[in-house]
Amino acid sequence: MVRVTMIARLGDGLPLCEGLDSEKSTDLDVCKRQAKTLIRKLGNTTRPEPKLSYESGPFVVHYLIHGSVVYVVVCDRNYPKKLAFKYLEEIQQEFENLYRGEVDTVARPYAFIKFDTFIQKTRKLYMDTRTQRNMLKLSEELNEVQQIMTRNIQEVLGQGEKLDRASRVSCPTCKGQRMEHAILRAL
Repeated sequence: MVRVTMIARLGDGLPLCEGLDSEKSTDLDVCKRQAKTLIRKLGNTTRPEPKLSYESGPFVVHYLIHGSVVYVVVCDRNYPKKLAFKYLEEIQQEFENLYRGEVDTVARPYAFIKFDTFIQKTRKLYMDTRTQRNMLKLSEELNEVQQIMTRNIQEVLGQGEKLDRASRVSCPTCKGQRMEHAILRAL
């Protein structure tokens, strides 16, 4: 389940927006503090990973960096990673559409708090991993992976056939030798 969403400027860690959460728990508060510390540390890193996940107690913190903005979501440990990143990508796309040119000029924290409305709506869509919409997203991801794997296997098999043909063409006398070896093995 999606618990908390944060959006911050990467360079200085300035919080731009945070999805307000109604749930209070000490574990979640600790995880939120850790996520905010992570955001500040990412700003000090020369080349941070564009996508990463960190485990924190019963939660996982996923982040996505796009341009000069970092998008963070705290989810339950059993929430699918692919779905968490799909959620972040959807948040990122809408945020960028609305506030692309304003991020670098903002001076005060939570300048885009109005964006919380979109975060809450999107959060509701991603709450239950078993909803039809989320199952379709996961299914699309699995199909893409399966197609890539199928293409890779077909490429490997195709290369094997090409090698066999090339060896037959390059060494016609080898064919006879292979037949002799096959006959000898059969005996």
